[in-house]
Amino acid sequence: RLGSYKKFKEFTAAVDGKESPIFLRDFFDFKRNPIHIDKVEPVESIMRRFVTGAMSYGSISKEAHEAMAIAMNQIHGRSNTGEGGEDSARYVPREDGTSLRSAIKQVASGRFGVTTEYLVNSDEIQIKIAQGAKPGEGGQLPGYKVDKIIAKTRHSIPGISLISPPPHHDIYSIEDLAQLIFDLKNVNPKAKVSVKLVAESGVGTIAAGVAKAKADLIVISGSEGGTGASPASSIRYAGISPELGLSETQQTL
Repeated sequence: RLGSYKKFKEFTAAVDGKESPIFLRDFFDFKRNPIHIDKVEPVESIMRRFVTGAMSYGSISKEAHEAMAIAMNQIHGRSNTGEGGEDSARYVPREDGTSLRSAIKQVASGRFGVTTEYLVNSDEIQIKIAQGAKPGEGGQLPGYKVDKIIAKTRHSIPGISLISPPPHHDIYSIEDLAQLIFDLKNVNPKAKVSVKLVAESGVGTIAAGVAKAKADLIVISGSEGGTGASPASSIRYAGISPELGLSETQQTL
């Protein structure tokens, strides 16, 4: 907001957290000579790569969910609905032109909020196979968090706990995944279809199958993250660094 490069450098130093390394990338550094700022990509081009994490409305508040969508739309990045659906009123811009529509619509094992209208109002449809913060686990939104608005968005009943099973019960093979990708592309031919996997041993083999199933993008999720729908023990202790999964996937493909 201040337009200060000095403040930006202070921010990046704090985010990098080199003083207290936690993740594998904290031990890395760029091994290259710096180039002049005039040779760097334009800000507008870089901003298009900005993507938020998939956090559902319900696991985070309405205000937070909408704020991320507005911010990403203003910089031409992409926000992700998570698996909780999205209020259809957000598909229409406000009178001042502000858009609350999330560019990425997620399809997870619970299929909460997934409708034809939901899918056609997307630039990318993401099939979530698993989540890096809790690999191999499903999700659960406690009943006390499911108010009338959340229940309406997820096409459920207020006060009822909403459980996402660990697997997709219509996906037990790469052929099943290919069928879902095909169906989603028919619903919205303009949208890219991505598949979200988690960093783990053997993820490269899975990614190869996903590529053969004709997914447009493969997303590798690491151990950081997790919202109110994730068990605290999993957020703290489960998962591995995304760099390991990304490396294996890149080498396989």
